[in-house]
Amino acid sequence: MASVHIIGTGLSGLAAAVSLLGRGRHLSLYESAPQAGGRCRSFYDHSLGRQLDNGNHLMMSANRAVLAYLDRIGARDTLIAPAEAAYPFVDIESGQRWVLRPNRGPLPWWVLVPSRRVPGSCLADYWSGVRLLTAGPDATVAECVPPSHPLYRGFWEPLTLAALNCGPEEAAAAPLKAVLLETFAKGADSCRPLIARDGLGDSLVAPALALLARNGVRPFFGQRLRGLRIEGQRISGLDFGTSMETVAADDAVVLALPPSIVAGLLPDLVVPEDGHMIVNAHYRLDRPPAPLPHGSPFIGVVGGEAHWIFLRGDVISVTVSGAGTLAERPSEVIAERLWRDVTRALDLEGVPLPPNRIIKEKRATFVQTPANQHRRPAAVTRWSNLFLAGDWTATGLPCTIEGAVRSGNTAAEALMSSMPKA
Repeated sequence: MASVHIIGTGLSGLAAAVSLLGRGRHLSLYESAPQAGGRCRSFYDHSLGRQLDNGNHLMMSANRAVLAYLDRIGARDTLIAPAEAAYPFVDIESGQRWVLRPNRGPLPWWVLVPSRRVPGSCLADYWSGVRLLTAGPDATVAECVPPSHPLYRGFWEPLTLAALNCGPEEAAAAPLKAVLLETFAKGADSCRPLIARDGLGDSLVAPALALLARNGVRPFFGQRLRGLRIEGQRISGLDFGTSMETVAADDAVVLALPPSIVAGLLPDLVVPEDGHMIVNAHYRLDRPPAPLPHGSPFIGVVGGEAHWIFLRGDVISVTVSGAGTLAERPSEVIAERLWRDVTRALDLEGVPLPPNRIIKEKRATFVQTPANQHRRPAAVTRWSNLFLAGDWTATGLPCTIEGAVRSGNTAAEALMSSMPKA
């Protein structure tokens, strides 16, 4: 039986493995870390006494690849969602609050209702979205939507930071357009937020590992790929430093690794450059804070250093995208500064800084500029048995969970099309 060697057990690698189950291929998974999950891993923090996610990730009801993956691993019921698509926001500077509430169906009549849209915005402001939906491949978000409009600060900027991990001035319009077309453009049923009930690891990683184990597939942890042996137009060996794994004539390899590592293994391959950081802060309170409007599990923050605040029981988690400057500061300073935003956003003024944990993801995503969009490679490479997976490949989407899962599925399908029939 031909083998598939999958290097990396983040979501793209796990998605590729799950997709290949039962399709007549022996699977071997390798991971340099002591656990699977990559940037979506969960861990128990002893100082807080709670399980935390390495980073906060928001999924949406339009994420068809994620939902199909969850169905396959038997974990769709581990996601929770509010009864309606509601996105609460607070402006830290002015104290103003609002809730974006798209209506069901593709006809966006919600923009006609002041209570459902950004304060101070008018109907004409929403036509700026048409420019983004018709943007070319070299356009930035800021070139499509006017920064002077209230909608820019109250919708476009938060959405761009959340989806692309950078501000509208440098973010590519094309992947944001793809997100809009699949979510808000289709109405509320496609843009309901989905949150992992108990943590990303329990929803996306542990059930996949359990399914793979039931099928006789268990990752080899602590295996860092040091090099590839290339013979002609194919990969013939995997160098793990202490051992060399032979890749037989009918075998295939999937590299589900970050772009910087792949570039080191394949210097001639063009990949996106640089990386943007994300800072996540986790605070444990004595008791859960008051519920947010419409039962939302999160609130967007405008005018502060925090971008999104998530609630899970007595733990408050804060995400700051494109956090290069903030991330350079000591963790205790970050905790204090973000807690100030939290107290204003959640009406916790006077509550002292609680126990906390700061996590800095140094290369959370590549810098998602128009130039880097052109550097995203396809799943198929010039080597006949080598395939790429990762949210940084040419998925058409930003670096998201949905993009990672789709990339794994794409690599698996391309591989199956190229390999001899089992």
